[in-house]
Amino acid sequence: MELTQGDITRQKVDAIVNAANSSLLGGGGVDGAIHRAAGPGLLEECRRLGGCPTGEAKITKGYNLPAKYVVHTVGPVWRGGDNQDDLLRNCYVNCMRLAVDNNIQTIAFPSISTGAYGFPITRAARIAISTVAEALNRSHVVEKVIFVCFSSYDYNVYEQELTRLP
Repeated sequence: MELTQGDITRQKVDAIVNAANSSLLGGGGVDGAIHRAAGPGLLEECRRLGGCPTGEAKITKGYNLPAKYVVHTVGPVWRGGDNQDDLLRNCYVNCMRLAVDNNIQTIAFPSISTGAYGFPITRAARIAISTVAEALNRSHVVEKVIFVCFSSYDYNVYEQELTRLP
């Protein structure tokens, strides 16, 4: 696992993860940035997918992105409670499952649900890192996961959580 601060749309990996809304038709934050960078082909393909429930994931081509694929997942809106933890964990589990199923060796994740959806960043980082670490231990396909943080604050939180790994 690696950590970087920057723009996920510029990552040279096999797949990037989109923190999408349930329509998969673009929005603000990471979702809007990915749709803008990928171009109109992404929106056309997403229209055919019929949306995505919270905690699930779907895959599309990357179009104009450096990444071959975009894995779209819908994180939970923070309301407090363990159910949101489970839904967020499922986002990472299902993204990693799609990565294995599609022979994706390198994948970049944003911090899912921590922007407009309000999930507490420390809690989200802990879930992301522990879930991805478990998936990497079981996978012989995925070789590298990069957590791409947009802000220096998020980067520092993820860095601190990564140091807690055994």
